Amino acid sequence: MARHGTQTVRRSVALPRQLVDEVLSVATPDSAGNLNRLVTESLREFVARRRAVAFDAAMARMAADPAVRKECVAVASEFASTELDGLKRD
Repeated sequence: MARHGTQTVRRSVALPRQLVDEVLSVATPDSAGNLNRLVTESLREFVARRRAVAFDAAMARMAADPAVRKECVAVASEFASTELDGLKRD
């Protein structure tokens, strides 16, 4: 079924009652009555967290890479003379 240019995938999911009760206890009034909306929001947050973790890991690998560090030092050195361009010097 297509909605607003997107496709909807329907799945049947079994959730523990305690989890559903916990979710409903902290849900906003708008979403508390719509479990589908809560599950969708939770999955979007999960994806965002996983992408952030992957990005952080990639940045840490780059920061530890000697070749990247060497290039950063070279670029910083090359542009050091322009750091105060446009600013008043005392």
